[in-house]
Amino acid sequence: MSYGRPPPDVEGMSSLKVDNLTYRTSPETLRRVFEKYGRVGDVYIPRDRYTKESRGFAFVRFHDKPKCAMVFTLAS
Repeated sequence: MSYGRPPPDVEGMSSLKVDNLTYRTSPETLRRVFEKYGRVGDVYIPRDRYTKESRGFAFVRFHDKPKCAMVFTLAS
């Protein structure tokens, strides 16, 4: 889980962008929500460079590309 920069080894993972997050949303919370759909490799919440607050979106990375596609389909 990462608040700053993404992990260096995301090879083979598929990302799902999650929008409309509150500034209080944590990587742990997102991991719990999305783990029921598949193995989560990483949760990355970009932060504002100056205030260090959440920018309101995140990337949830799955190890399994079909699982990522399934979550995307369910969310649409």
